Amino acid sequence: MMNRLAGRNVVVLAGGVGGAKLVAGLAAIVPPEQLTAVVNTGDDFRHLGVMVCPDLDTVMYTLAGLANGETGWGRLGESWRTMGEVSRYGGPTWFSLGDLDLGVHLTRSHWLAEGMSLTAVTRRLCTRLDIPLALLPMSDQPAPTKIETVDGRVLPFQEWFVKERWQPDVKKVVLPEDIRASAELIQRLEKADIVVIAPSNPFVSIDPILNVYPVRAMLMDLPEVVVAVSPIVGG
Repeated sequence: MMNRLAGRNVVVLAGGVGGAKLVAGLAAIVPPEQLTAVVNTGDDFRHLGVMVCPDLDTVMYTLAGLANGETGWGRLGESWRTMGEVSRYGGPTWFSLGDLDLGVHLTRSHWLAEGMSLTAVTRRLCTRLDIPLALLPMSDQPAPTKIETVDGRVLPFQEWFVKERWQPDVKKVVLPEDIRASAELIQRLEKADIVVIAPSNPFVSIDPILNVYPVRAMLMDLPEVVVAVSPIVGG
């Protein structure tokens, strides 16, 4: 595998846990200057006043060796004192933010409010965590994935997945229109020799990335190799 990847630029399209594990595996054999991870931001949302990027953070924590290995998401050694206080005061607790995790969300939200792009913010966070490869959000624009349920509601993804515990039957996944990739993402795809689609949910992790213009078209025109790793292990 190392010989096949030698000197080749690899771009991975990834969601959360499955994508993070694949990126971490590739990072062990591909030089960081040749490896780029493009991560779904369709389930990003604002909660308790801070911007939360679940998939970006899962990949980032995994690459930094900070991920909770038991859950696959969140921080190793996490504590929940802040959420305990939120509960005390009657605030929304349906989506828990750990004390360590909040450090990232607060810092990200501060830099975004100062006018930095999500790409620039993510790069700065990765630098502080000594992550050498390029970790890119799929777009610098908000691109919320929504779930239309059979009972006629249209819910933001996290509300359907976490608050409603994915119980409402799904009619369709609704992706936003006119979402564009950053210049850096386009440059990385232009230089890609191999694109790997990670074993992430094809509907709510991978399709949102392909929905970003011009990612799908660029993959169709890629002269080299596009490889998809199935998230289905059995059944």
